[in-house]
Amino acid sequence: MSVLVFTENWDGKFKKLSYELVSYASKLAEMLNTTPVILSIGDVAGAEFMKLGAFGAAKIISVTGEGLNILDNQAYVNVIAGFAEKEQASVIILSNNNTGKALAPRLSVRLQAGIGAGVSGLPKSIDPFVVYKKVFSGNAFADVLIKTGTRILTLSQNSFDVTEKPVNPEIINIALPLEPGSIKTQVKDVQKQTGKILLTDAEVVVSGGRGMKSPDNWGPLVEFAALLGAATACSRPVSDEGWRSHDEHTGQTGKIIAPNLYFAFGISGATQHLAGVSSSKYIVAINTDKDAPIFEAAQYGIVGDAAKVLPRLIEAVKEIKGK
Repeated sequence: MSVLVFTENWDGKFKKLSYELVSYASKLAEMLNTTPVILSIGDVAGAEFMKLGAFGAAKIISVTGEGLNILDNQAYVNVIAGFAEKEQASVIILSNNNTGKALAPRLSVRLQAGIGAGVSGLPKSIDPFVVYKKVFSGNAFADVLIKTGTRILTLSQNSFDVTEKPVNPEIINIALPLEPGSIKTQVKDVQKQTGKILLTDAEVVVSGGRGMKSPDNWGPLVEFAALLGAATACSRPVSDEGWRSHDEHTGQTGKIIAPNLYFAFGISGATQHLAGVSSSKYIVAINTDKDAPIFEAAQYGIVGDAAKVLPRLIEAVKEIKGK
C-alpha cells in the first residue's frame, strides 16, 4: 500500500504547488501508516528531485519517454494508473488545477475510484474515509465520504502548509516506450508572454476594481506591484470597461488564482470575484465602504480611498527596501 502523488513540472521545474502536494502526501501517508511515492512525468533535472526530498519525498519515480513532455490526458492517465496499480496506491493525489481537473475524472473511471475534488486539508477520518472541501465560493465546507478502496484527491492550492521533512530520496528513472500514435496531442507553436509576471504563477497579486475610478489612476497600482514583484489583476467591470486587459480579469468568469498574498484595491467583493480569489492565503482589502463584502473574506483591511492609500504603501515599501 502507498500514497501516490503526481507532481506536475513546468519546463522541467517544480513550483511551490509541487512542494505542497509532497508535504500533504507525506502527512497523509503517516496517517495511513504507509509511504508516499512521488511520480514525475517528463524531463526533470536531478537537482529538482532533490528539492522534493526536503519535504519527505523518499521515493521518486521519474518517467520519461518521447512525447511525455507534452500533457496528453490519455497518455498521462495510462502512466499514472499503471504505477498506481504497481505501487498498490490506496490514495492518488493531484493538484486541483487545470491538469489535475483533466486527469482525475479519467483516473476515476479507469481505476473505479471515488474522487474528492478540491479538498482543503487532511482527511477528517480514515475509516470511514472522509475529506472536506470548500463550497459556495468558500463560504462553507462540505464533508465528502469516499467509499471505494482507491481514492483520488485533488488538493486546492494554498490549503496545506509546506512542511520540511528532509530525506535522501531514492530516484528511480524509467524510460517508457509508448505505442506509435498513442500521443494524440500535438503542440505546433508555443508563444510565451515575456516581461510580465503571469497571474497563474504569481505569489503576490495586486488587483484593482472600479474604486480606482479611472484607468488614468492605474500608475501607482502598477508601481506598487513592481516593487513587490507582483502580478497585476482587475475585476470584471474594469476589464469590461476596457481599463485593463481581459487577461488580468480574476473571478468566476476569469482567471482562478491562489497567490500567497492578494491586494484588492477598490474591489467591493462580489461573489463572482471572490470565487476566483478565495483560495489566496492572505487577502488585503482597501475600500472606502466599510461594509463591502471583500472585508469579510480579507485577513487585513484598510477603510480608505485607494488613491490616497497607494502612495503611502509605495512610500513604506520603498523605505523598507532602502530605495
